[in-house]
Amino acid sequence: MGYRVAIVGATGEVGRAFLKVLEERNFPVDDLQLFASERSEGTFLTFRGQKVKVQALNKRSDFKGIDIALFSAGSSVSKEYAPKFASDGAVVIDNSSAWRLDPQVPLVVPEVNPEDVKEHKGIIANPNCSTIQMVVALKPIYDAVGIEAIIVSTYQSVSGAGAKAIRELESQTRAWCQGDKIPDPEALPKRIAFNVIPQIDVFTENGYTKEEMKMLNETRKIMHDPNIKVSATTVRVPVFYGHSEAVSVKLKKEISPEEVKKILSKAKGVIVFDEPSSYPTALDVAGRDEVFVGRIRRDLVFDPGISMWIVADNIRKGAATNAVQIAELLTQFAMV
Repeated sequence: MGYRVAIVGATGEVGRAFLKVLEERNFPVDDLQLFASERSEGTFLTFRGQKVKVQALNKRSDFKGIDIALFSAGSSVSKEYAPKFASDGAVVIDNSSAWRLDPQVPLVVPEVNPEDVKEHKGIIANPNCSTIQMVVALKPIYDAVGIEAIIVSTYQSVSGAGAKAIRELESQTRAWCQGDKIPDPEALPKRIAFNVIPQIDVFTENGYTKEEMKMLNETRKIMHDPNIKVSATTVRVPVFYGHSEAVSVKLKKEISPEEVKKILSKAKGVIVFDEPSSYPTALDVAGRDEVFVGRIRRDLVFDPGISMWIVADNIRKGAATNAVQIAELLTQFAMV
């Protein structure tokens, strides 16, 4: 049995990744509809060797006949159109931040809280990319010994800020290499070439950015633990694809680094680098769907505590793959 699938934001980075992941994972698609803004109307994208025409989302008012809709078109589009798709019978899996903290909307990472999809009322939220990879790595440890607090510093690629940020890094780097005037930043708050920017999203009243607060609030919701503490510093780095994170956790019970490695080596969707001098980098994980963990060691501040290095492809596991995995759960639970 196949499903009628729609992709909203089909021409963007994540939208195109949806197509690739659906094809790679052999998701049963009988009919595919692609939506984007008016300027992309008439564009053709390829799926399973066939050309599929992109439709203008704002020219459609009826979305009946769609089983699953994968959204990656920004919060404002999701706020407006996700309820329309849902009311016409589709289950929406939304990659924006629009619905993540809505108490009526499940926030799902399939390796962590798959059963939550059963609570949906037409919309399921895909978590923030940096949150996804962190909770995939930490949930097995949480289940084993408990976690009280998390300190995380992220090193996030420009693709997390969209196609304009990718072009910005490329143009600034090219200009620097050629000795030309480096273009002023437009997509990012400061120049990204040969620089790091300790700001992702806007600042909130407490001095943390929205991206940093997402990591706190989303982790609590996904883990079903309102007491877990998370302090994040999110940083944009001059890398095209792949997010990296330095994570230290305060545990509730003692556990050795060797035991953590054993637990994570058996965890679904995790690949462990076992030797201290062997660790994953953003280049290593490009195009992969797993979460990679290395540099697992006893923390020197938290007692008991563990520190580690977590890396994943933010466009795939951090966005498109996680959403398709949610769609697979819907079929597994016979909810579409």
